[in-house]
Formats: sequence, structure tokens, C-alpha cells
Amino acid sequence: MYNKQIAEIFNEIADMMELEGTEHSFEVRAYRKAAITISTLQEDVGDILKKEGIEGLQKLPGIGKGLADRIREFIETGKIQKYEELKKKYPIDFKTLSSIQGLGPKKIFKLYKELGIKNIEDLKKAVSEHKIRDLEGFGEKSENEIAKGIAMLEETSKRMLLGVALPEAERIVNKLLGSKLAIKAVIAGSTRRMKETVGDLDILVTSDKPTEVMDFVTNLPEVESTIAKGSTKTTVWLKIGLSCDIRVVEEKSFGAALQYFTGSKEHGIEVRKIAVKKGYKLNEYGLFDSKGKMIAGATEEEVYNKLGMDYIEPEMREARGEVELALEHKLPKLIELRDIKGNLHTHTKFSDGANEMEDVIEEAIKRGYSYIGFSDHSKSEHVANGMNDKEFQEYLSYIDKIAEKYENIKILKSGEVDILKDGSLDLEPKTLKMMDYVIGAVHTNINMDKESMTKRIIKAIESGYVDILAHPTDRLIGEREPIQFDFDKVFEAAKENGVVVEINAFPNRLDLNDEGIFKAREYGLMFSIGLDAHRLSHFDYMRLGVGMARRGWTKKEEVINTMSYDQLKKFLEKRKK
Repeated sequence: MYNKQIAEIFNEIADMMELEGTEHSFEVRAYRKAAITISTLQEDVGDILKKEGIEGLQKLPGIGKGLADRIREFIETGKIQKYEELKKKYPIDFKTLSSIQGLGPKKIFKLYKELGIKNIEDLKKAVSEHKIRDLEGFGEKSENEIAKGIAMLEETSKRMLLGVALPEAERIVNKLLGSKLAIKAVIAGSTRRMKETVGDLDILVTSDKPTEVMDFVTNLPEVESTIAKGSTKTTVWLKIGLSCDIRVVEEKSFGAALQYFTGSKEHGIEVRKIAVKKGYKLNEYGLFDSKGKMIAGATEEEVYNKLGMDYIEPEMREARGEVELALEHKLPKLIELRDIKGNLHTHTKFSDGANEMEDVIEEAIKRGYSYIGFSDHSKSEHVANGMNDKEFQEYLSYIDKIAEKYENIKILKSGEVDILKDGSLDLEPKTLKMMDYVIGAVHTNINMDKESMTKRIIKAIESGYVDILAHPTDRLIGEREPIQFDFDKVFEAAKENGVVVEINAFPNRLDLNDEGIFKAREYGLMFSIGLDAHRLSHFDYMRLGVGMARRGWTKKEEVINTMSYDQLKKFLEKRKK
């Protein structure tokens, strides 16, 4: 996979060119857009180049001939000359340092010029010696925030976003199945449980040619090196920066092994306790009676049922009461991806999206959606090309005209409207009333204290205009801590005002997370699983949002975009009354 490496290099080029002056601002934006395109592609750019040549690369959003040539240069030589030249001028680890909240290219360069800081180790030393607080433009508060950012980076660097790890695991599984060497190949571990980040990959295989399977795996282009190789287990280090265990198990033990290696550890312990109480022994090889006879193991369903339990969905296996419910046959029926009828959080070229509205509509039709809602940014999101009231009104009128062209999909008007520092909304009531629904979101002044932030969000909720509270904690996994607010007070206000909370499906958000979803469900709140899509490939993220909803035990009936268009319209109209 070249995507991750090239996207990181393009972002670093943009960081360094940003220091070269405003005359390079167009190039900076171009590299950043290209980095987003490449990092969110499901297909590897190397495969595209091989199949379609340079022309195939130029078909990608935001990739012109110059950038396509840079991609080809890296694939063919392992280097990009422009990047190498800039690195000589700016010998700084922008990639790592810019992942710390509050450090942009200019501040990183100032740290380099004033303190000689080139990398994370230099930064840690400067923080420990309190050298940063005395620099102009920083101060003690900034230094403390940087210290927190370093701690967060060190913790999360051990894990990878589900949205990156899952497609890689699927590629390997598909290649194993396509090789005809594997009879079965299934993802296990935290990836199967749809945890927002994963520490490694686990893949289980059945095969009558285990040695050939292991040879095949170690020679995959996704593999950088082999850590350990055996006849039943091989561990490889993948180029994306993650280890992967491949285990070949017997067909008769496949279900028991899948249950064991899916986890979680705590869930496994509870299930094994049930087995012991019944006089059985459960391990990765099967379920055995007191005489050592195997009585179940080929499928997970068989194992759970033999223990007197209903089958427990992988996303629920976190020892949060699911074992007891399975024994009582009271498990909830969780939402499924096929239940989703449309997406209500979509961006286009009108703000910071990569695609024209018509292209997004065609993609929604291709995905089988009944409706699509457009929700570009309001004016306070300067970095996202947010629109003022006049521009927004023109945008909403444009949506009305576009909607007339399509008979097989319904189109809804919305906006992702900033909740300002004082809790007011970023657009005038006249503009908000033109929308089918309003998405309210906190994007700025995110370091407010808990009490002030709580009041801010509640004021917006009580305005009567906000229909959906977007990415409620505003976290960016591994980059930015959640904003601080009182969940109980905010969710109580949302309940009283009929406000829906979003489960944002974007890989580095997944917000609300499972714990937040559990809390929101205590208040009987409704959810919207929103893509926050900025390009067509982001439609793939819906399964991540659904996965997070399932981790929070969410049912279809609790999600508004499982409703038919007519049901949704009635729901929204009732809210406005």
C-alpha cells in the first residue's frame, strides 16, 4: 500500500511550502486536498497506476498531471525529489509534530528556529525544561497543552484507526480467499468488534494447505517483514505500520477459535465461567464435556447455543451485561448497515467538499439510498470555506433546483451551522428556517471550561433551531481531546427539545463513541448516523458509524436515517412544530 506513505509526504510538503510564503498558498491547498483524496481511497494508487497509467491517477479528485507525476515518481523510485529538497531546507519531523494539538507549521518552525526542535524527543526535552513557555506566542498554558498532546500521541501511536486497519485486513482476507489456498478466511480481534482503534490484526484461516498459506501471506505486497513463521501461526509486519497474526485452524474448531480470538478478553472470561458452571471446558479448540469429548466448536452459534445462550454479536462482546442477556434470551436486535436509508451529513464543493452536488447525488443513488441531505459549512468555519447568510440562501435555492431533476431520490436541505462561543448560531433565523433540518456543531473555542461549554451547547439546543447535534464531543482520535461538557445536562436538554444526537462515522471522529451512545440511550435520545462525507469515497464510512452504533447496542428504531423519506419528513416537521 502506497496510499498512507504518499498522503503523509504530501501533507509534509504542504507544511513546508506554507512556510515559503502566501504565493504558494494554491500549491499548499492542492497538496492537502490530494493527501485527503489518497488517504481515503479504498484502492491503492500503485494498483491504479499499474492498471490505468498516469491517466487513471488524474481521474482522482484533486489530482492533476503534476501531482500524478509526483505519485508515479514515488512508486517508481521510492522518493519525491521536491520533498527531498524541502527536507534539506527544513530538517523537521512535521508529520509527528503537527499531530500534536495546537502545533501548525508556523509554530513548529518557530520552535525549530528558537530552540532547535526537530522531532518529538527534542520537544519533550524542551517541555520538561520549561523552555517553551517563555517563547513569544506560546506561554505556560500552551506548554501544558503541548505536554498533554505528547502524552496522547505516545498512547495512541500504539494503535491504528479502525478506518485504516479494517480495509487492509479485508484486502488480505480477499487475497487469501482468491488464492484458493484458504477455504475460510475471517477477521477476528478488536477489528471484528469494530473498536475505534486497533492494536494489531487477527485473521483466522481454514485450509488443507497450511504451509502454502503461510508462504502466500509472507509474500503479499502489503507485508514489509516477517516477524515469525510457523505451520499454524505466522506474524507479519504490514507496511501500514501494524502487525498481523494469521492462524490456520481446523474446520471442527473454527467457531471456537473465532469466538476466542475475537475477544474481548473480559467477555471470554465470562463465557468460560458459564462453561465451567455447566461442567464444560471452553478454549480455542472447542467446547468439551467432563470426559474431554468435544461437543461444539465448528461455529460460534453452536458454542453459544450449547451453553444455553443466544448468539452474541461481535460488537457487543465487551462484558457489559451481554452475557446475562444472552442467557435470558433478551439480547436487543442491533441496527444493521442495510437498515440505513440515507445520509444527512454531506459536504460538497460549496464549502470544503471535493465533489459537485450532482456527483454526490449519483453516488447516493448508486449506494441504494432513498434520500441524501446536504449540509455545507456556515461562515465561521473559514478554513472550510463556510458560507454567509446570502451565500447560504443561494445554496439552499440551488438544492431546490437540483432536486427537481431527480425522481428516484429525495434531496434535503441543511447546513452544518457553527454553535458560537456564546451559544448562538452562525446564521440568521431567516436562513435557518429555509432548511429541512439544522445540524449544530462546535468547531471553535474548544478549550472552554466544562460549565461554560455545557451552557453554550444547551443554549443552542434550546434555541429551537438545532435538529441534530453533530459530533457532540468534537474529538479527533489521537489528535484532539474531547471537549468538556456535562453529558447528563446536555442530553437532558436534548431530550426535552427533541434534538437528535449524531454518531459521526468519519474514521478519526466516531463521535459519539460507544460509551457516549450508552449514556444518550439512557435518556431515550434518537440518533443520526452521519457520514460527514467530503468526497464520494467517504460513503464507505457508513459501516464504521453503524459499527459504533452496534457497539452502543443501538437498535434500528433509534436511528432517524433508517426511516423512510416520508417518515423522516414527518419526524422533522413534528419537531419544528
